[in-house]
Amino acid sequence: MEGNNKFLEESSDSGYTESSDTECTENLVDPSIPATIPKFVDELPIPKVLQPVSQGNDYDYYEVEMKPAKHKFHRDFGEALIYGYNGMYPGPTFETMKGHPVRVKWINNLPFKHFLPVDKTLEDAIDSPEVRTVVHLHGANVAPDSDGHPEAWFTRNFEYTGAKYCRRVYEYPNQQQATTLWYHDHAMGVTRLNLYAGLAGFYLIHDFNEQSLDLPKGKYDIPLMIQDKSFKPDGSLFYPENLTPRNPFVHPSVVRAFIGNTMVVNGKVWPYLNVEPRKYRFRMVNASNSNGFTFKLSNGQAFWQLGTDGGLISVSKPIEKFPLDPAERIDVIIDFSGLEGQIITLQTEELDLQGNPEIHKREVMQFRVGSKGGDTITLPQNLRRFDKLEESKAIKTRRIVMTQETDEFGRVKLTLNNLEFSDPATEFPEYDTIEIWEFANPVFNPNSPIGIPPNISHPIHLHLAQFQVLSRQQFNVTTFNANQWITNGTGIDFGTNPVLAPDPSEIGWKDTVRVEAGQVTRIIVHFKNYTGEYVWHCHILEHEDYEMMRPLIVIKKYVD
Repeated sequence: MEGNNKFLEESSDSGYTESSDTECTENLVDPSIPATIPKFVDELPIPKVLQPVSQGNDYDYYEVEMKPAKHKFHRDFGEALIYGYNGMYPGPTFETMKGHPVRVKWINNLPFKHFLPVDKTLEDAIDSPEVRTVVHLHGANVAPDSDGHPEAWFTRNFEYTGAKYCRRVYEYPNQQQATTLWYHDHAMGVTRLNLYAGLAGFYLIHDFNEQSLDLPKGKYDIPLMIQDKSFKPDGSLFYPENLTPRNPFVHPSVVRAFIGNTMVVNGKVWPYLNVEPRKYRFRMVNASNSNGFTFKLSNGQAFWQLGTDGGLISVSKPIEKFPLDPAERIDVIIDFSGLEGQIITLQTEELDLQGNPEIHKREVMQFRVGSKGGDTITLPQNLRRFDKLEESKAIKTRRIVMTQETDEFGRVKLTLNNLEFSDPATEFPEYDTIEIWEFANPVFNPNSPIGIPPNISHPIHLHLAQFQVLSRQQFNVTTFNANQWITNGTGIDFGTNPVLAPDPSEIGWKDTVRVEAGQVTRIIVHFKNYTGEYVWHCHILEHEDYEMMRPLIVIKKYVD
């Protein structure tokens, strides 16, 4: 098990440290120093809804261009170079109905050289152009050739392509319930850089059930893309070039994790939103590279939860706070009725790397409640039918360990069952079958707070499949035998530790699950809709880019 100090040394390069708080003057805004940045001076941008190039009864056709652009993250920052879908950050929002297919031609008009530091030692990077892209519609039920396989990347004008590249126009059938999806880059070895550079956007599916419910709609239904970022003194994006201390053999080098020092929502640092004294629907995604958050409201008010990653839950319910790891989504109502003239802040409970409350990132964005407006909405309790998967129907249990080793350059390399992405596939679920997957995370220090390295969760994402979280249970990491547990389920000691139910916020359909430190996390998943080759991986992007990703091949059910 890796010691805490080592991780802290590596993570300390994730914030820009050219100057310090003591060097700033009262009126100087230095984007690299959070304490100097005025909060809540920029209004929250709402991503524009994308219109199709052509439209018919059979499908809508879109063309989306990935290109460099200039973006101001804050009123007092200079312009920053970003990569954006149609030059926007976040990208434009897709809105469609269940069962109405969408086709998208993704066009790469980006340069061949990246403006962020590319590690040439990573998979597909050593002899490929630096800027490679492929789009993954996260949470979508799609065929393999439209899923955004990491090796299906392509460069500008499709001049160079990856080993799995096969089509220019992606097809999204949208045969799933109303839900909040998001699309983002997924190219092998540079996902962390491309997404950080701005390549992410929302994709909303509606259905007749959702539209029949008495829920906030139109301008009262707002997506929130939440990220942590760091900046250079000129307001441009900062991303570390190497580990700390400097690795003498690799430069630039992938970092173990990236933790930014400011909060960014829909592309603005600490924005505000003017709201009416009424109910609003917020579709929240944690689009950060590495960092998980626990969100709450400054006045102690509860959110009303409507949905999880996969769409609406069965019964709406109040939750006072909730965790959200990278790639997880949650669909909530905030009721500002009766709060005229008040200011409510969306907050986090994040700790810094020393285990102390994070001062600057505690606040995310501000809601300013006006005096006019209101609604007559009575929030429905019953939202949709929910079919719970039965454990007795599972035909197989798979056991996976969050593993790590040291590479030839002395860097920590995180893997799954000690396997790299290029190793032969080991997950071959049969079509239309149910499986239980159990994830053990033995990297745990009982003397460190949860959420502080090494006690971090790994957000594991399965492409194609939706699943349900079953339970979590702490185990003895000092006596744990990973090989025995993977092989036959022995070699693990749970002692008297209780089996923990899922967090109230994650009861529903999920595509990403937090694998907590020192615990076994169990999910149940139904593999259906398509067969073919997909992937599954940790959604900490620095881990995904450096071997914490595996093939997932859904095969036809064998009939004797």
